[in-house]
Amino acid sequence: MTEPVIRALDASDAALFDTLPDPLGAREGHRLTRYRPDWKRVALRDGRVVARGAWWGGPDDTAPVNVNWFDVAEGEEEAGAALLRSAPWQVELELNAPAGWRDDPALRDAAEARITAARKAGYDLLVERLLYRWTPDLGLPQRPGRLEFRAEPDDAVFFDALRRIHSATLDAHALLAIEEGGLDRAAQQELDFFHWCPSPREWWQVAYTPEGETAGIHIPAHNPSGPCVGFIGVMPDQRGRGYAYDLLAECTHFLVERGAEFVTAATDRGNVPMAANFAKAGFPVVRERLNFQPPREARTA
Repeated sequence: MTEPVIRALDASDAALFDTLPDPLGAREGHRLTRYRPDWKRVALRDGRVVARGAWWGGPDDTAPVNVNWFDVAEGEEEAGAALLRSAPWQVELELNAPAGWRDDPALRDAAEARITAARKAGYDLLVERLLYRWTPDLGLPQRPGRLEFRAEPDDAVFFDALRRIHSATLDAHALLAIEEGGLDRAAQQELDFFHWCPSPREWWQVAYTPEGETAGIHIPAHNPSGPCVGFIGVMPDQRGRGYAYDLLAECTHFLVERGAEFVTAATDRGNVPMAANFAKAGFPVVRERLNFQPPREARTA
């Protein structure tokens, strides 16, 4: 068997990327995603594509923020690993699959081949996430009316709130940031992401109880693919009252009132309380995601 040839694509041969089967439905899942041809890479064996990866970033990013489309042909896990190892960008890998993929043998085999390739390349699984998509036919979640929501222009207020929220968090990405740089790093990463989103800063809101205490924050947003629940967070001293649902309902209404025809969201599979709130609010799980981190030495280089 000949060794695979790994190379980047450009506008002239971008069609090569589409010659590999798509058993996990990545094309449909990324129908609103815009990729740059030169951020797509393929592994070819005897002229045939046996692995592919699409690295992605925002329109103004100078380097990708993740690789969110990764496929390998049957039996080509080593080629897939070589594709990931040889890339000039060692960033987070997202593997997306249809909801309930473990229950379908064909989907399970396809996903496990990609997981094997990622592990061979030195990637470690950080977390599994549930991806949601709300549409108007599902009905708007009821607003409980227990909290008062106000816009807050001061980033320092959100920074302080995020530090407090992440001091007792179930979110795997936040926990990784805390491990690597403390609560300040976790809070700043969140702020940087929300500023990166192409949605107005004026949308960010703080929620207050009738007594004037801060209950939490919610950040309605648009990512490059459309409207989404950017962040839902309840203050540690206000937990146990079901306020996460109130924040989620308000966030959904807020986006719909500003023209959203769908709203996407995500939470870690292990965040059972938040998953229950999404279910209560009528958000169905449409896909599942496995987030892998590249080798630690690549992240710190």
